[in-house]
This record gives sequence, C-alpha cells and structure tokens, in this order.
Amino acid sequence: MNFAAWQSFSRQDPAAAARELYRRLGSLPPAQQRAIVAWRPTESDLAAELARIQQPDAGPLAGVPFMAKDLFPVVGVSTLAGGTFLPEVQPRPRADGAFVAALRTAGAAFAGKTHLHEFAYGLTGENAHYGDVAHPRAPDRTSGGSSSGSAAAVAAGVVPLALGTDTGGSIRVPAAFCGLYGLRLTPHHAWIADGFPLAPSFDTAGWFTADAADMHAACAALLGVRTAGRTPRGCFIDFAKPGYHAQAEVALAYRAAAERFAPAADASLTGEFLHAMRDTVQTYAVLQSTEAYAVHSAWLDKFRHRYEPAVWDRIDRGRRWTAADIEAAQVRAAVVKLFWTRIFLTFDFLVLPATPFPALTKSECTLENRNRLLALTAPASLGGLPVLTVPVSLPTGLSTGLQIVVNSPQSPVLSWALRL
Repeated sequence: MNFAAWQSFSRQDPAAAARELYRRLGSLPPAQQRAIVAWRPTESDLAAELARIQQPDAGPLAGVPFMAKDLFPVVGVSTLAGGTFLPEVQPRPRADGAFVAALRTAGAAFAGKTHLHEFAYGLTGENAHYGDVAHPRAPDRTSGGSSSGSAAAVAAGVVPLALGTDTGGSIRVPAAFCGLYGLRLTPHHAWIADGFPLAPSFDTAGWFTADAADMHAACAALLGVRTAGRTPRGCFIDFAKPGYHAQAEVALAYRAAAERFAPAADASLTGEFLHAMRDTVQTYAVLQSTEAYAVHSAWLDKFRHRYEPAVWDRIDRGRRWTAADIEAAQVRAAVVKLFWTRIFLTFDFLVLPATPFPALTKSECTLENRNRLLALTAPASLGGLPVLTVPVSLPTGLSTGLQIVVNSPQSPVLSWALRL
C-alpha cells in the first residue's frame, strides 16, 4: 500500500487501518519482528494518529504511517540505538526530536521505532542483541544497514515510509539491497542534530519509500519541490571501468539504468574522479572513527562487555590514530571536497553505483565487502552531500541501486529524477 492507499484507508476507518498495520507486522516471522521493531505504540494510539486525516487542518502526509530508526528521540520512549545500555546513562526524551516532530506536523502517524546495526556502525543489518534483519524477499540475505529495521519495514510493506540515518551509506546500501528509494540529506541539519550520533560531521537524516511517487510526495511535504527550468545536466561514472570488481550482472544493470539519467563521464573526468577518490575508505575510517570514539569515550571501556565486539573494535580504533594519520586524512578529505566543488560548477548531478553486488548472505558480510561498499559510498559522505538512491532490478530478482549525488536537498534534480 502506497501513501494514497493508506490515506484512503485511514480516512474511511482509522481503527481498521491501525489493525491492518499490526496484522502486516504480525505476519513477519517472530524473530524478524524482534529484529525490526524496537518499540511500537498501542493500536488505539496509532488509530488516533491516523484519524487526524479527518481533521480540516490535516497535513499533506495525514493518514500515512511511518516508523523511525531508533536514533531519533520520541517523547517518553528510551533510545537504544541498537545497543542495550543507553537507557542506563541517558534519560528518556521529554519531547519528540525535530525529525519525528516534522513528520507529525506534516500529519504522518508514528507507528514505532526500528532497530539498527548497533550504534549505526555497520552496513549489514547484523545485531547481536536483537537479531539480524533479513531481506524481506530473500530471507537468506541481509537487508543492509545500518538503517536495517526501517528499510525492512518498508520493503515488507508494513509501512510506506520509514526514517533512517546515513553516515557512510546506511540509507543508500539498504535501499539498494531492498529495492527501495532512499534519500540522504546533509550533516548538521536540524533533523539529525538531536539524534543519537555516530559521527556528527558525517551523520545525516533521511528516509525510505517503496516507490518514486511516494518519495516525491515526501520530498514535497518535508522539503518543498523545486522544478528545473531546463533538463538537469549530469553524468555517470561507468561502474565497469573504475575497477570496483562489481559482479557482471550488477555492472550491466547499473550502466543501463544510469544511461536513462545521463551520459557516461568522459575519460578525463573519470580519471579525475579516480584520483580524487583513492584512499577514501581509509580517509573516512580515520575521520569517522575518531568522532565515534569521542561520542563513546565515557562508556567504551566501562561497558565493553555490552558492545558487539566488531562494533567495539571500530569505535576503539578512533583513539589509536596518530596526529599524522588524522592530518593526512584531513588533507585527503579536502581533495575530495574540492572535486565535488568542481563537479557542481559544471554539472547538476553525478551518478554513482550504490553497491557492487546485491544483498549479501551472512557468510558474505566480511570486512572486504564492507570496504567495497564504502569505496562507493564514502565519496559523497566525505563531501557532505545529499544523495537520492534509485533501485535497480537484477535478473535474479535481487537489486542494486544508483546514487544520484546533488549539491542541495532542494535541488530540482530530485523532482526531475523521480518523475523520470
């Protein structure tokens, strides 16, 4: 059910709409219900929110249920952030955070909080505390992370809209894996500022929808829509050429999809991209983990046994980089930002692949594959740029995606691309 279908249902019978949402959630395997949902309101409370569509001043998203990644504050609900000890060291929120409040102001009905890769520090949707989030249509594969619960809730048809965060790819990867549309905004936006952080200089808010029309409606309601007076100018980096070692079917599907939006970059620009983006995985790792350690420094040793070991290790390395490591990473990050500045002097957007492979099996969730994902997602993260992820179907029934990188959340490219 898309936005319009939920709004029609809610207008006719909000109690029945709330019942239907929980029926859909209850149809998931019990282990996946636990892995996806961190908290949910009572059915009657949800029905009351859905009923607001019947009011004269109902917002543009009235009657649309949404879920929120458990990093965003919700009044009276403890934030877990995919871990177990935060309620012991932080009070319950006394008010909704800015992002949840914005959705409610637009009329959307809050339907619960979703689990995530612990402390948002992972791309595979694995969580030792609450369970790994599986791909709803391929249960032997991951949903992707870290916004795993939110992506799975939309892909499974439980809700048509879910909020996520993206620091190094945590909306883009699960959107591509689950065949969804995803939008990543920019660091330091008000909607991420009061969320539980991973690395504040890189953290962004965003959301998932199942189709382009719903993504366009969400953008219009939350960001406003700017229409281009001309066809936007862009190009794509050919997936097969830069040496990302993509699976053949993924490279072919990416190229065919990218060509709908723009021509391939010429050899000069491709070479400039490759030069600017070399070592982006290491650059991102140094700068992001340094900030993550600053966030967790008071708890990392005290609660070591309460962290999943791989997550603890990723955070812990943040205190071990030398001053020279950090300075070198800052220089490389400046080169990346300069590249993006030059791009947007000429182009309105640049298309990149979102993943080099479809959703991974558990055994494929390796460090090597994590780094292959980051090689594609870190460039926009280091640039602090918004990205629209567009799903790309594969012959196997799985999916990958395109990253459409723009210079502003109000870019007219977003509306143009979604209509295309």
